[in-house]
Amino acid sequence: MKDVVTVGVDGTSQALAAAQWAAHEARLRQSRLRLLTAWQPLTATPRGAPGAREVPPWPDRIIEEARATVESAEPGVAVEVRLVREPPLEALVEAAEQADLLALGSRGLGPAARFTLGGTGLDLVPRVAVPVVLVRARLDRPATEESSSVAVGVSLHAACEGLLAFAFETAARRAVPLRAVHGRNLPPFAYDRGGAVERAAAEQAELLAREELSQALRPWREKFRDVRVEEQVVMESPAPALLHGAAGAQLLIVGRRHLGLAVPRIGHVVHAAVHHAPCPVAIVPRE
Repeated sequence: MKDVVTVGVDGTSQALAAAQWAAHEARLRQSRLRLLTAWQPLTATPRGAPGAREVPPWPDRIIEEARATVESAEPGVAVEVRLVREPPLEALVEAAEQADLLALGSRGLGPAARFTLGGTGLDLVPRVAVPVVLVRARLDRPATEESSSVAVGVSLHAACEGLLAFAFETAARRAVPLRAVHGRNLPPFAYDRGGAVERAAAEQAELLAREELSQALRPWREKFRDVRVEEQVVMESPAPALLHGAAGAQLLIVGRRHLGLAVPRIGHVVHAAVHHAPCPVAIVPRE
């Protein structure tokens, strides 16, 4: 553990919301909060050239605004600042190597949603080995307000030890229930020759899914006895099932494959979550 939570800030309301979320997380973890602003010069003037200024005034303004925001929201959290002269994506990848968790702001809902710091969020997520949390600015309530539970999407067809560890630890730190959501399409045997769903077969498939989910969660329930777990199986595609399961949650946790991919990508379930979830989304890498 590095005991560092890093947040990228760029002066937007979304980045400030992410900074507040990250400060709250740092307090819960008893970690340091690191504020990072990456900037590039507007001209090609080389470093050290006569009349060149190493740092223009706006990165300082961004950092100081973010510092004031988090110190007001979470007094007592240890805050560090980093001003980095390099492209935001490169700076964030490097920063992730020195942190336990990375937070970014996200903009809007729907297929046109993009992320702060030059829209690098979707490029960043598949390239780092730590959890990344994407936070939207909320006008109706602060991003750190407690709500009923933490939700985690559980795929029973892939390794999920790291994902469940993150989810149970998060729920334990917040002292809220953990809602474990599993979405699964009905298998072919649940349909008759005309394409209609056979009720008995569908119920059998759902019962099997519930048993598999319970079995996957059992060792974590025993390890985290103070965490109340709500198991939710939805017999539909994983992406919509996960979004339905996130209703009312303060955080949605999803897993993504990190190793073994020639081309980094986040996958359609994670893509749906980060664009449409009504709450901050934590994306946890897994093998």
